[in-house]
Amino acid sequence: MLKAISLFTGVGGLDFGFEAAGFETQVAVELDPTACRTIRENRSWPVLEGDIHSFTSRTIAFEAGLKPGETDVLIGGPPCQPFSKSGYWVHGDAKRLDDPRADTLTAYLRVLRDLQPKAFLLENVHGLVYRGKDEGLRHLLAGIESINELTNCRYKVSYQVIRMAEFGVPQLRERVFVIGSREGTKFEFPRPTHADPDSRALDGTDLLPFNTAWDAIGDLADEDDPSLDVKGYWGGLLPSIPEGQNYLWHTNRGGGRRLFGWRTRFWSFLLKLAKSRPSWTIQAQPGSAIGPFHWKNRRLSTRELCRLMTFPDNVRFDCGRTEVQRMAGNAVPSLMAEILAWEIRTQLLDGVRPVHYQLMPSKRRPVPAPEPIQDVPPQYLHHEAEHADHPGEGKGKGSRQMRLQEPLSQETLL
Repeated sequence: MLKAISLFTGVGGLDFGFEAAGFETQVAVELDPTACRTIRENRSWPVLEGDIHSFTSRTIAFEAGLKPGETDVLIGGPPCQPFSKSGYWVHGDAKRLDDPRADTLTAYLRVLRDLQPKAFLLENVHGLVYRGKDEGLRHLLAGIESINELTNCRYKVSYQVIRMAEFGVPQLRERVFVIGSREGTKFEFPRPTHADPDSRALDGTDLLPFNTAWDAIGDLADEDDPSLDVKGYWGGLLPSIPEGQNYLWHTNRGGGRRLFGWRTRFWSFLLKLAKSRPSWTIQAQPGSAIGPFHWKNRRLSTRELCRLMTFPDNVRFDCGRTEVQRMAGNAVPSLMAEILAWEIRTQLLDGVRPVHYQLMPSKRRPVPAPEPIQDVPPQYLHHEAEHADHPGEGKGKGSRQMRLQEPLSQETLL
């Protein structure tokens, strides 16, 4: 087994994927006590529970049983709130590096400098690389350059925003990955293997169609658990929305009643999975009417959340469903980690290539027909009216201060 050190481990989404590619986590550093308890419940990895700033690099190396230079890969996803899209939406302009939480990048760099692993992977939200909002990425690249000067290492960095459904993850999720090699070998990100079957992207290629929610969870028995009922005022409206749709069904451009204005709510409001499509992004802390919801008009179960995140089936939890969703929503889908771990192993370490991906969902056929929809319950009919559409991007309430821009290309910064 190759040796990994894991920072900001969370529930272990990255680690499970690296494990599937032949890496063993020698130590995990994590602040959240529920995540630490879950790790200990499932794996025998040593866990340093607490703020990463309270652990010296020497302590981390001692717990891992490794000397500087012996670690094969350093992995981690520093907390991403300062660079998140939702941060721009709510506050207009996230504080980014002035936010104390952004110091997690500095902590990651400190361990990288002191332990000098052969390779490293850092994951974050793709807001990290927005043009004009990229101080975090610039700070990271400058820090790695300084490490090279101080240690005589030759870390060479590659980064890319990855759309995970394009690699077989049954979820429409985007994240940025930063990968580097101590020996100066340039890492080449893999090319997509999957594409949207409803587009022309599959024509004349060897790409596979997206893996779907049905592929991920279609073999699981339906849950009859009252705790999965959708609560709140709007929960009773969900059965009137078709699979794969959201509240927009009940607007002047949808096929239902005119209960809302076009694009006047968040996309995930009353959002329902479709059996024939990947899931939308699993959110860590959704509100009562925020999906994605199951096509059976309920919340997703713990097992279903884990399947959509491509966690191994042997992962168990000793906590409530809300905590499971929080940890899953903050994690990296383990299949994506497995794919990148194999690429790191093949390109930067021992040259071994994968025979197959352990965490890749199997295709499940046939896919059942969509669930029938129900009539709008009478208690919502007084909302029916000629509602105004959203006035446009950057013009609605709370959005005038935040114009999200395109991600920077690597050539722009390097």
